[in-house]
Amino acid sequence: MTYARSFSSIAAMDLDGTQPNANGADLPDPDLADADLTDEAVYERVRAAQWRARAAGRLSRRSVFRLGAGAAGLGLGTVLSALLPGAAHASARPTAAGPIVKPLPPELFVVHGSNAETRWEAMRGQGLLTPTDRFFVRDHVSTPLIDARTWRLKLWGTGLHGAPTEDRPVEFTYEDLLGMRSETLTAFIECTGNGRGFFASQQGQQVSGTPWKLGAIGVARWRGVPLAAVLERAGLTRRAVDVLPRGLDPDYIDGGENLGRVRRPLPVAKALKDVLLAYEMNGKPLPPDHGFPVRLVVPSWAGIASIKWLGDIQVADRPLYSPWNTRYYRLFGPDYPEEGSPPLTRMNVKSAFELAWDAALAGGRAHVLHGRSWSGNGRIRRVEVSTDGGATWRDARLHGPSLARAWTRWELPWRPPGPGRYELLARATDETGAVQPATVPYNTLGYLFGAVVRHPVTVT
Repeated sequence: MTYARSFSSIAAMDLDGTQPNANGADLPDPDLADADLTDEAVYERVRAAQWRARAAGRLSRRSVFRLGAGAAGLGLGTVLSALLPGAAHASARPTAAGPIVKPLPPELFVVHGSNAETRWEAMRGQGLLTPTDRFFVRDHVSTPLIDARTWRLKLWGTGLHGAPTEDRPVEFTYEDLLGMRSETLTAFIECTGNGRGFFASQQGQQVSGTPWKLGAIGVARWRGVPLAAVLERAGLTRRAVDVLPRGLDPDYIDGGENLGRVRRPLPVAKALKDVLLAYEMNGKPLPPDHGFPVRLVVPSWAGIASIKWLGDIQVADRPLYSPWNTRYYRLFGPDYPEEGSPPLTRMNVKSAFELAWDAALAGGRAHVLHGRSWSGNGRIRRVEVSTDGGATWRDARLHGPSLARAWTRWELPWRPPGPGRYELLARATDETGAVQPATVPYNTLGYLFGAVVRHPVTVT
């Protein structure tokens, strides 16, 4: 599902053919003028340039006004963390059901507060899809209970014809969406911090955030309406640059600061390409924990982009910002620029064994090691497995469908040479040539751990 759209009038910093200099004056920017923001690579280059300019404090007064999206000021302090920190949003709030609604049996999940990580041994013998009752849960606060009969999806902003306002938006009911042409998409959703715990256990580096192993991912068959179709019906203009989906979960409070409801900008480039407004998961209506009544599914991108419990979408003719693409979901650390990396988008290559952590295996017999590998860049082309801590490697046999937005299953026979402790390693290569490294650069928030994981087992 691809919708072409030209943005010939869009430029770089102000997206109007100018970039501000240190004195606040506007200078032409011929290199980024006429940028086609329907091209994701072009969009990312433009936004990276914008970010560098903002971090250096080179925003004009007019730019601050335009980028503020309702904020009183940008607060160019440490990593510009004050951008839209707690914008007020008036709407009826759904009932909070508690951190997580569905049962979390310990044989299926490791519970981390308001989050639940899938145990990889629970995926052994499963097909391509993660059963819904085994799908991980990532909640910033708690799962809300929403009545689909009164729910409305509201679209508003300067990127729509007539510039509808937040209090007079274009609205879609649940039944409206069910009545539109639907599409089905098989795709993974993965928390950006998946693997975070290995920064400490493998690299000796302390990071903040939920200490996931590798169970903050799941693959499902999603059904819904292309976001592009809803944007077109709502009156998307040629000037539109960003969309800002916002969930209906409770306000997120960090260190006593109310950051409002979870929201993260998405380029029109991506929104018009393959993003789904999903209302079904694995053939049934979305469960509450997974976004009922409607959620975004943004294939291959960081899970934060796939906003759950979708309530409204701002569509703007200027760049949009939130704490979730300024303060969070960027890379900070000694190997990154002082202002941090651009906002994270595509997920990296990873692999996992369908084994319990520190599993016990019977000696004196052959075993078949099973696992899965995935990448936000596309299909997996090769998986190598080491059963001796990385000294030697063998190619695993790939089996089942190989889908660009899902994972690839694999297996390898292994007969342990004797009892003792072993480290099993899996190393995947995707179709772009990206391969899992031995280590990854440190970042303070523990995102994108893509190094080869050392999985311990004991042979008795």
